[in-house]
Amino acid sequence: MIVKMKRYTFLVYHKQYTDFLEKIRDLGVLHIIDRPEGNSENELLREKMLVASRIKNTLRLFEKLIPKGVAPHEAKDSFDAVELINKAEAALAEKDAKQQKLSALEKESERMEAWGSFSPERIEDLKNAGFELNFFACNIRKFNQEWEVLYNAFEIETTTTTRYFVTVTRPGQLIDIDADPVKLSEYTSAEIDAQIAELKTEIELYNQELIDFAVSEFNTLKSARSEVAEKIDFTKAILNSQAEVQNKVMLLQGWCPEESEAVLNEYLDSSEVYYETEEPVEEDKVPIKLKNNKFAKLFEMIGELYDLPNYHELDLTPFFAPFYMLFFGLCLGDVGYGLIFVIAAIFLRPRVAEALKPVFTLLIWLGGSTVVMGAVSANVFGYNLLESDISWIQSWKKYMLDANQLFNASLIIGAVQIMFGMVVKAINITRRFGFAASLSTWGWLVLILGCGASYGLSATGTVSSEVAKYMYYGFGGIGGLTIFLLNDIKRNPLINVGAGLWDAYNMVLGLMGDLLSYVRLFALGISGSVMGFVFNDLAINLSGNIPVVSQLVMVLIMLVGHGLNIFMSSLSSFVHPMRLTFVEFYKNAGFEGGGKKYRPFARYKEEKSLF
Repeated sequence: MIVKMKRYTFLVYHKQYTDFLEKIRDLGVLHIIDRPEGNSENELLREKMLVASRIKNTLRLFEKLIPKGVAPHEAKDSFDAVELINKAEAALAEKDAKQQKLSALEKESERMEAWGSFSPERIEDLKNAGFELNFFACNIRKFNQEWEVLYNAFEIETTTTTRYFVTVTRPGQLIDIDADPVKLSEYTSAEIDAQIAELKTEIELYNQELIDFAVSEFNTLKSARSEVAEKIDFTKAILNSQAEVQNKVMLLQGWCPEESEAVLNEYLDSSEVYYETEEPVEEDKVPIKLKNNKFAKLFEMIGELYDLPNYHELDLTPFFAPFYMLFFGLCLGDVGYGLIFVIAAIFLRPRVAEALKPVFTLLIWLGGSTVVMGAVSANVFGYNLLESDISWIQSWKKYMLDANQLFNASLIIGAVQIMFGMVVKAINITRRFGFAASLSTWGWLVLILGCGASYGLSATGTVSSEVAKYMYYGFGGIGGLTIFLLNDIKRNPLINVGAGLWDAYNMVLGLMGDLLSYVRLFALGISGSVMGFVFNDLAINLSGNIPVVSQLVMVLIMLVGHGLNIFMSSLSSFVHPMRLTFVEFYKNAGFEGGGKKYRPFARYKEEKSLF
């Protein structure tokens, strides 16, 4: 359900405006309306947003540095956010510089390792004595033995594919060989290794200092983030205000939920602020605040992955939630996998932060659906219960479905959701624009459901074929009248006929394609069970017949195999029901979307770790 909103317009004397905004922020119920020209090209706002971004990045890095089990220190009462972030960034930059230097030295050590230990001073003495040393590397196959005679080439090191050698010639002698020249470092490999060891010690000490800094300042940085975020919101509020009456009066507009307006009105009535309230009209871009029961609320996070509804339509969350849970269970379709989900969620839920608890509650519901649908599809860790000889299962087999029945069930469920979506669409149009505007949608429902019911009654012998014929005529006539002539009662009937024909073309093709999309529920469930069976078969056939060892190999194969199957199947079970919801159901329910989430101008609360 979408919470009802009211638009507030305030007129505040400019000297009282800052105090007014502070009080509004303390109340935390008003969503300020953004003016198109409000936040654009403001240097002060950009600076604050840049600081907020820097703090966010630093906190992300500091969170990785803090050892597990170590609690960061309490936030300091007074601090300079910019000074604190500058200090943190300088410390992190110094760490990166040392790491880069270490990486460069390690590469240099690897490059110099082939040349062994040598004295640069000795090479300089040879040069002064009239001998020039040049260092080369080439592929072993390219090394020419004539170089040893022509250029006094001496082999230094030979690896699997490369030969390193040095030539000793007189100054000015041209060396024409097919090899890569190598420039030696000023230091030998041993000297570089000593520098690396010294730098690693420095980095280790510096890392500890950085960890201490992160532990000491992490919560202070979080407080700084909240402080900067509040300043950003306050700046936006001022920028979205409009000066009137020669800049003496400030005008501000915002949205307040009807459930919170008593708190806002109490303050406004006790102040000198002039205000007006208005009900939203169709053209208004009203922020969205959802309020559903405990079950449907769990699925709001899924709906938000696509889009929020606009204020003037229905919230589809309560309508798709049961279907999504059913679809997930059908796609995963294994009692064992479902039990793993339920047990893991029950175990982890008390151990996570409050913000993550709904996710694990949702996982319990989805796991429970998987258990039920796994039992219906007769699948437990890839074992088909329909083929079992267990005595107590025999009486339950009448409730289990084979592959053909699962295929038909997927199509039936798809048809039910599509028709349900069309009912929701018709109700939504009636609520917004009146019954006359929804006649075409109601006509399609009468045509499809009426003719479908007529066929079903005739096929089961409930009614005779003659009665069914007149039922077809009746439902077809009512449906045809509303679809082709009454789809827009304010329009010319001939235009309505043309529009109805186009609507019929799209509807027939669209419904066929939408219905076939639900076959994926059957296909994913079957593929997961087949993969489970394959891993069971591999575990049995590849384990051998060595006592104890065979059992261990079998368990290992099954753990790895079913682990992979759970990962792939659960990913598909999450994505494909979402696709059916956002494409097939949303389309047939007439979902428009485009809503903007309700974000009140309020004080920031500190975020806690998720675990």
